[in-house]
Amino acid sequence: MVKKRSMRAFLILLVGIVVGAAAVWIYGTRQGKSAVHATGEQIESATKSARDTVQEKLRVLDLRPEQVKEDLARTGQVVRRRTREAGQAIADATADARVTTAIKGKLVANKDLSALSISVNTTGGVVTLSGTVSTPEDISKAMLLAMETDGVKEVVSTLQVKPPNKKG
Repeated sequence: MVKKRSMRAFLILLVGIVVGAAAVWIYGTRQGKSAVHATGEQIESATKSARDTVQEKLRVLDLRPEQVKEDLARTGQVVRRRTREAGQAIADATADARVTTAIKGKLVANKDLSALSISVNTTGGVVTLSGTVSTPEDISKAMLLAMETDGVKEVVSTLQVKPPNKKG
């Protein structure tokens, strides 16, 4: 069990190093800097969305103390049930962020797909891929990559095929 955890931690560290190295390389180009900025905004947006979802679920739990006392005296279950719902909401938002991050990491590691031109959004385990790719085959590759990620229930693609500009 300890070996398995150590191996998992090592693999996560290795993926992090690879993603970091790719990010440094990509950031070195002017186009990369603007793409990294856009990706940062996308991650910030996903984080804000997850935070807003959690805050909304927690707002529902805003019960008056008198109500809590009455419900506890009557059934003893209201607080536990609602706490479990809040825990589930937090777990769902965290799981969505984890899925999005895992897919973005796979896109960065994939030499055939551009992580900078594919946007990933996850809500309730449903992944939406948007942006542009070079070929219809790249849409299939991106969807397969997403579908093979733990926690994904469904993948929706709005990816558009846009052949790369020919320089010459």
